[in-house]
Amino acid sequence: MKFILSLTFLMLLSLSYSQDRSEIIQQRVEFISEQFQSENLDLTTIVEQLNYYYDHPINLNTTTGEELEELALLTGVQINDLLLHRKAYGKFISIYELQSLRYWDANVIQLVLPFVRVDDRLDQLHLTWKEAIDQGKFEQYLRYQPMIEQKAGYANVNDSVLQASNKYYYGNGDRYFSRFRYTYKTNISLGITAEKDAGEEFFKGSQKQGFDFYSAHAFFKGGKYLRSFALGDYQVQVGQGLNLWSSYAFGKTADLTTMKRTAIPIRAYTSVDESRFLRGAAADFAYGNWSLLVFASQKKLDGSSSLDSTYDDLEFVSTIDLSGLHRTTNEIAKKNGLTERIFGGNVRYQLGAFHWGAAYVYQAYDKPFNKPIQLYNQFDFRGTSQQSISSDYSYVFRNIHVFGEVSKVLRTDLEPIKGWAMVHAAMLSLDPRFSVGLLFRNYQKEYQTFYNAGFSEGSNTQNEEGTYVAIKWKLAPAWSINGYVDLFKFPWMKYGVDAPSNGHEILIQPSFKPSKTFELYGRFRQQLRQKNSRDSDGTVTEIEDVLQRNFRLNMSCVLNEFISLKSRLEYVSIQRASNAPEKGMMFYQDLIFKPKSSPFDLSLRFALFDTDSYDTRIYAFESNALYVFAVPAYYYQGSRAYVLFRYSFWHSCDLWVKYGVFLYENRHSISSGAEEIMGGRKSDLLVQLRISF
Repeated sequence: MKFILSLTFLMLLSLSYSQDRSEIIQQRVEFISEQFQSENLDLTTIVEQLNYYYDHPINLNTTTGEELEELALLTGVQINDLLLHRKAYGKFISIYELQSLRYWDANVIQLVLPFVRVDDRLDQLHLTWKEAIDQGKFEQYLRYQPMIEQKAGYANVNDSVLQASNKYYYGNGDRYFSRFRYTYKTNISLGITAEKDAGEEFFKGSQKQGFDFYSAHAFFKGGKYLRSFALGDYQVQVGQGLNLWSSYAFGKTADLTTMKRTAIPIRAYTSVDESRFLRGAAADFAYGNWSLLVFASQKKLDGSSSLDSTYDDLEFVSTIDLSGLHRTTNEIAKKNGLTERIFGGNVRYQLGAFHWGAAYVYQAYDKPFNKPIQLYNQFDFRGTSQQSISSDYSYVFRNIHVFGEVSKVLRTDLEPIKGWAMVHAAMLSLDPRFSVGLLFRNYQKEYQTFYNAGFSEGSNTQNEEGTYVAIKWKLAPAWSINGYVDLFKFPWMKYGVDAPSNGHEILIQPSFKPSKTFELYGRFRQQLRQKNSRDSDGTVTEIEDVLQRNFRLNMSCVLNEFISLKSRLEYVSIQRASNAPEKGMMFYQDLIFKPKSSPFDLSLRFALFDTDSYDTRIYAFESNALYVFAVPAYYYQGSRAYVLFRYSFWHSCDLWVKYGVFLYENRHSISSGAEEIMGGRKSDLLVQLRISF
């Protein structure tokens, strides 16, 4: 029996390592991206993390568990299981010992194998400049995305029309990106990133400095007392994301491990989201079991300024624009209209499997923020400054992992009982084959911080109560089922919902995976939300149930070491009282050709879709160049095809070229306003070059 288990494990090991790096990482990114349901997302940080640990696998004999948490592939119970095994039986002699861990099954082992190793040697504890210079890595990325079809906003109009109207763009429709970065393991990172969005000027007009957005950073990690330090642009993560979390975070997925936030105190910022980062300096100190994070930031934001004549023409900001786009007269006028200042600290205590932390954040603007008062937003922040405090915890005991956070905003207009937010959760491994996650959240309507990513149904960690239950069940060696139920309510109004509302979400995903080369899964997802009725008479708007159901059948198959196939069929339906029932469907077929000994690989897709409206759109992840993410929406009737070509040359260069096209059957024009394209064709082209040395 032991021989059979060892042989099975050996086959899993060989299959895992035979997979291409990009395939392994893309599978994870595709899984994570599904929750966002957005065409614009940036998962650069996640990809960088997985890429690094693929090149530098985590040594299971020296890890404290922090690196394993960063992978976002394991539960706290599984990580603690490994640490307790090592403490009881000594260092791992072979990777095969992972089979003996109680809460690690074959699928879990297969998932983490590319990112871990077993080594009896001690990792280098002290950084030397000679090693940093000799073993450091330089990378240059250049990306070009031209506009193919003409859009209305790029019409050739005279200067007076351009200045008086917000229907036309000042710049061309091309998008440029450049990034230069030096890294040494995870210890040192130096880099500068620049981007010009489509429609923005380049080395002229409002952008005489060239690119519209520049970002630079210097980052160090690895000291005994100074654990990490950042200068320039960086991101901070605290607790479970209620108080401060300046990057993206996981939400509800088919894997219950993503319900927990894994806070990395300081990250170097390398993305091009022009708002969700801090600019200044941050340092994370450690002494014994204690750690202290301190940070300070000052940066410009886009905002519309106005004058209040009743207060001696006091200037205030009525709107804050986080899009980062500066294409029209109005968008350019908003640029850098507001200065944001943030500082704070986070003290943490770690003892074995127990963690506790407390944080304080102060945020201020150089002008009063006074957005128009609506019924749904009357409890939001207005003024020049706000403070917030929080406390978070995490503890693993045997097969139970509990964690949570409590936070409060400190504003003079709030009573002590108002402005609270809390989340409490537990993951239980009731059996090596069965795990369950429980999460409760309560975010009051008066609670508002500007950089947060708490577990939620809505887009903000505000005005929400909910209970979430998830399961992961290994029915048989080839069969498993994942799922969750989330019951939520919004005690106050929301944008587009003129009354308190509630809803639920249910997901069931059975999977059949008889081998590493074949997987078939089905998914049923039901979402019930309440929205304003479309039958309003202009006086009182009633709310109604909007029921959406998604059905999916997905197959992936590795035919041989060169060719892989992926197929998906998805159907969606929406029912609401004030509208006729709507439906939509989409089918795509992918072919991935990656010869092992060849310097090139090829990814192809052909898709057909037919939906009644934009409401029944279906999102589907697409392969792309490294650090480029595409999850386009398929809606109306038509087809979509793309080809992605990658060519490696000179042992240090990679070239990606991607061309994709939507062909709509029932459209005489696509989009509207400045983005309108006449005709039924919408194309996209991307060219990216990476030079590494």
